[in-house]
Amino acid sequence: MRPGLQLKIGQQLTMTPQLQQAIKLLQLSTLELRQEVIEQLYNNPLLEIDEDQGASENQEPTDTNSAVNQDLDVDLNSDDPNLHAAAADATEVTLTQAEIDSSWDDQTSQDLPVDANWDEVYNASSSSGSGGEVNLEQVYQVTESLQDHLHWQLNLTPFSDRDREIAEAYIDAINDSGTISGNLQEITAHIQYQEPDDALEEDELIAVLRRLQQFDPPGVFGRDIKECLLIQLNQLSTDTPHLAQAKRLTNEFLEDITSVDITKLSKKTGYSNTDIQAALGLIRSLNPRPGEILAANNAEYIVPDVYVEKVSGRWRVQLNNGNMPRLRINDTYSNLIKRSDNSNENQFLKDNLAEARWFLRSLESRNETLMRVAMTIIDLQQGFLDHGPVAMKPMVLSDIAAKLDLHESTISRVTTTKYMATPQGIFELKYFFSSHVGTASGGECSSTAVCAILKTMIGAENPSKPLSDSKLTSLLEEQGIHVARRTVAKYRESMGIQSSSQRKRFDNAK
Repeated sequence: MRPGLQLKIGQQLTMTPQLQQAIKLLQLSTLELRQEVIEQLYNNPLLEIDEDQGASENQEPTDTNSAVNQDLDVDLNSDDPNLHAAAADATEVTLTQAEIDSSWDDQTSQDLPVDANWDEVYNASSSSGSGGEVNLEQVYQVTESLQDHLHWQLNLTPFSDRDREIAEAYIDAINDSGTISGNLQEITAHIQYQEPDDALEEDELIAVLRRLQQFDPPGVFGRDIKECLLIQLNQLSTDTPHLAQAKRLTNEFLEDITSVDITKLSKKTGYSNTDIQAALGLIRSLNPRPGEILAANNAEYIVPDVYVEKVSGRWRVQLNNGNMPRLRINDTYSNLIKRSDNSNENQFLKDNLAEARWFLRSLESRNETLMRVAMTIIDLQQGFLDHGPVAMKPMVLSDIAAKLDLHESTISRVTTTKYMATPQGIFELKYFFSSHVGTASGGECSSTAVCAILKTMIGAENPSKPLSDSKLTSLLEEQGIHVARRTVAKYRESMGIQSSSQRKRFDNAK
């Protein structure tokens, strides 16, 4: 073939940087969005925090963000189909430069009295201390791990150099639950000595392990559940009631304890039912995972993105922007921009001004989309808000997308890592979406509602005669819900509920 040039006309979808930024902000959670806003404040000199509350009180909230921040009362009991569309359209306005400058206004905090003076409050609280200012850089928070706690005890315990090296190997091999797994020879295989005759003996490894098993918390360095429980029992006072029975049950009948069949245990051990029940109560007071007491627990607190409450029969929807900095365009820098000036400094200000405008528009678009999605979810799930998961309706992404004329991917981004605070608790927006099963009347029932019904049935069952999956299927059929037995088993396992044989408890077991 001869080489040549050809001209072709085609269309290709390209995501502009502005669109990429809007999509990025749309899928951020409240905490992540706050970090993004703070980063933009540091990088863009045209953005600043709006701290002029006095001026904002005298201005009308004309921007989209102000409209979204205010309480939106939605009468969801109304039959008017255009109610939510009108409420959503009320937040759609055209932005101008003046509106951007006055954006991110918020109502004055109601935590202080109307006539309160911040200087007075600040001075009163700061002067009530011990007389000196607190240096926050000198305040530390140390979370001690299990290994740190064991190393601290090791340093306070007399060991030879050889035994200390073995003990350090054991501490490094301990897991988060406080037990040590694996062969002791393999754990200490890395220890090397100059003389071949210095090889570690099994008795030496066991002796060091026995000393470490006396460390705090009680039960650490057990090689299995049985040894962990026996360590704790051996550390109890010898005059502890039913201690001997508890040791024997743990050492010889640990597998039979799980069934809690008092009659069977009584025949095997020769103990009376009263002694067995008391011994089992002592065993239940032990901790099979002692290391979790000192496990580092970095709690992650959920900050709701949307608040929903019912006031006088009306659901009130409000976005959570309380911890979000209020932004606006910096007037000082924006007034320095000259259209006819082509200098690098002027072009720098122009670029940052355009970027600031797009960032504010992206924030407003995110808040508007989140509000519309939240309002639609509430509209479809009023039964859940009133009666809990039992009244949950089946709902998929396409249902919300069709109502709001948005793409399903947009709904997926909005509902990811976003949380809603409701009278029933705090739920991720994705929680309200679930599949459905058929009913006798030809309708549909949400899988979340089916799980809630199953949990209620199992909670009310007789412990000595637990309901099997087949029986649960029959009970659901009586309520008009058609579901297969394997589906019931899947729902039960997803809720962490054991099978009927594992849930069985005998009448003489307490």
